[in-house]
Amino acid sequence: MTPFRKVLAQHIGQPTSDGAGVRLTRVIGGAGIERFDPFLMLDEFSSDNPDDYIAGFPPHPHRGFETITYMLEGRMRHEDHLGNVGLLESGGVQWMTAARGIIHSEMPEQEQGVMRGFQLWLNLPAKDKLGDAGYRDYAPGEIPRITTASGVAVTVIAGRFDDGQIQQDGAVQRPHTAPQLFDLQLPAGARVTPRLADGQRVLLYVYEGELAVNGHTVGSSRLARLSEEGAIEMSSGAGARVLLIAGTPLNEPIVQYGPFVMNSREEIEQALRDLRDDRLTA
Repeated sequence: MTPFRKVLAQHIGQPTSDGAGVRLTRVIGGAGIERFDPFLMLDEFSSDNPDDYIAGFPPHPHRGFETITYMLEGRMRHEDHLGNVGLLESGGVQWMTAARGIIHSEMPEQEQGVMRGFQLWLNLPAKDKLGDAGYRDYAPGEIPRITTASGVAVTVIAGRFDDGQIQQDGAVQRPHTAPQLFDLQLPAGARVTPRLADGQRVLLYVYEGELAVNGHTVGSSRLARLSEEGAIEMSSGAGARVLLIAGTPLNEPIVQYGPFVMNSREEIEQALRDLRDDRLTA
């Protein structure tokens, strides 16, 4: 009999604000982020009140990691010091590699309506933290979307979805952390069994409905952290939407100070000096 991954813990996000006052829920972030390695932060934003998002994220720096923004509803404009300009629309993804340094802004391209989505921070290995910065927008049509035999709709953002019957590569591949990022929409009564390599850290964030995971119930707005070996079986009696986030841990020291994530305090201090001396992106 195939062993199943254990649900090690469930986490509830905390309301906070970031940027120029954007209200959001911080699902991952802060103390104890080593438990989620290679993932550093997961923010969920969801509001139809412009006061919650209209101020956006004016120009700010990053170093040492990647950001993945997945937009469910709304429009957000990206601009950075490299000259990139992109419009993130409903169903689209922005994948940004801060590496040595990037200064960018993310501002709403709307004055009313719903703004809803996620931003995930993915760590870079030490050898890549001072590499070249990069940016790529993926329009909705560039992101594979499939439906399993049981009727589960899967948006394959990164990695490779494989349930034993259907396989689909995602829009993005990363060799060192091998991130898997899927948006799964389970209709009532559906079941899905994605195959993931042993050794990967697996997180499930249920953002609509209720999910059964290997015999455990995970309610709405809950993040489940699973063990690193075994199979996964998910089902939902009334329907659910869940982000499946998995990746290979780097097992390197993590030192974070605001928008900088490095491997030592000395590297953080260097990042602060570089920002002060206008050399962060040099």
